[in-house]
Amino acid sequence: MKTLVVKVSPNARQSQILGWADHPDHGTHLRIQLAAPPVDGKANKALIAFLAKEWKTAKSNIQLHKGETSRFKRLRIPREIQLPPA
Repeated sequence: MKTLVVKVSPNARQSQILGWADHPDHGTHLRIQLAAPPVDGKANKALIAFLAKEWKTAKSNIQLHKGETSRFKRLRIPREIQLPPA
């Protein structure tokens, strides 16, 4: 497993991966827009479902490690997942 930092923007028109960005506190992270609202963990579930579909893997292979209520989240993903180029 490897760790991936993502920044999630909920309530978007559609779910999509925007690309990579840098942040002074969180480092290089993947920016993602989600159509789900940030209510009762719906955005977290939608994030995992969206990424599993994008990467063609099971939802159980993607784990939310940190950041349940934050826009910045740390995910644990399998090493064989090919991330978009930076």
